[in-house]
Amino acid sequence: MMRERLEALKTEALEKIEVASDMKSLQDVRVSYLGKKGPITEVLRGMGKLSAEERPKVGQLANEVRDEIKAHVEAKEAKLEQEAVEKQLAEESIDVTLPGRPTQVGTSHPLTDVVEELEDIFTGLGFSVAEGPEVEVDYYNFEALNLPKDHPARDMQDSFYFTEELLLRTHTSPVQARTMEQHEGKGPVKVICPGKVFRRDDDDATHSHQFMQIEGLYVDEKVRMSDLKGVLESFAKSFFGEDRSIRLRPSFFPFTEPSVEVDVSCGICNGEGCRICKQSGWIEVLGSGMVHPRVLEMSGFDPAKYSGFAFGMGVERLAMLKYDIDDIRHFYTNDVRFLKQFTRA
Repeated sequence: MMRERLEALKTEALEKIEVASDMKSLQDVRVSYLGKKGPITEVLRGMGKLSAEERPKVGQLANEVRDEIKAHVEAKEAKLEQEAVEKQLAEESIDVTLPGRPTQVGTSHPLTDVVEELEDIFTGLGFSVAEGPEVEVDYYNFEALNLPKDHPARDMQDSFYFTEELLLRTHTSPVQARTMEQHEGKGPVKVICPGKVFRRDDDDATHSHQFMQIEGLYVDEKVRMSDLKGVLESFAKSFFGEDRSIRLRPSFFPFTEPSVEVDVSCGICNGEGCRICKQSGWIEVLGSGMVHPRVLEMSGFDPAKYSGFAFGMGVERLAMLKYDIDDIRHFYTNDVRFLKQFTRA
C-alpha cells in the first residue's frame, strides 16, 4: 500500500514540476512534496506499522522518490533561470554601434603640482620636507620668531585666534622654530616647510584668508648671504626658466637680519618693462634674509657659532606668475573649466 502511495506521489509531483512556469510555483511544489509536513514525510512516519521485512524496502523507495523529485526540481530551476536570462537579453539588447560614454579622468590640483615641483627642486638642493600643526600656539607663531606680544609687526598678520594663546598659524615659520628646537642646538638644519596658512584678510583677486606657503631654513656653521643667493638663484632658474635672474632688495622682517625682498626678471618682457612687471622689468616673488641671532638663541642655537638663512614664498603667487593666472580665487572655486587646463597628459 505504501509503495503504491509513493509511486503516485512521484508521478503527481513530476507532473506539477513539468507545468511550473516560474520560480514561485516551482518552490511551492518543492515545499509541498519535500517539506517536513509533506506527504512523503507522512508516509515515512507510518513505517513503524510495517513488518521488519517491508520496512527497509519502503524506506529505500521513499529516498529514491525524494531524490528523483529533488533532481527534477533542480533541473527545472536551471531551465527557468536560463529562460529568464534569454528573455532579459532579448528585451535589453545592446546597440554596439552607439558611441561610448566618456569617462572623466581626475587630476591633481595646480597648487599640488606647484608644491610637488618646489619640493623636487629644494630636495635636489639637499633640503628635507618638514611639517607642523595648522592650529598653533602663540609662542611658536610669534614669540619664538622674535615677535613678542607687544611687537608692532604682529599687526601685519591679523590672525584667527581661538584663545589668547591658540590661533590658526599665519605663516609656516613656526615649523622652522619647532624643527630648530628639536635639533637641540646642533646643526645642520636644512628644511622646507610647505603648508596652509590663515590670515584675516578680505578675499579679492590677489588676497585670500587661506593660502599656501613654502618656507625654507638652513642653519649651520659659516652660512652666508651668498649661500642664500645661490640657493634662490638655482630655484628661480629651475622653476621659471634658465634665462631668468634674480635681484635682492633690502627689506625688514623681525625674524631675519639683514632681510631682503627677492625679485625675478619678468619673463613676459625679458626685463624691458610691461604691464605685468609694472614697467620695472622685475617681479617680486619672496622674502628672505639671514636668521636673526635672537631667533637662533631662542631655539637653542649659539649665534656665535651658528648662522643661517630663511626664505618664504606664497605658492599661489608662484603659480599665478608661472601660469599667467589673474585671480587667486580661481584656485578655490572648483570651476572644472579652470582645473581642466592643468590636466596632465
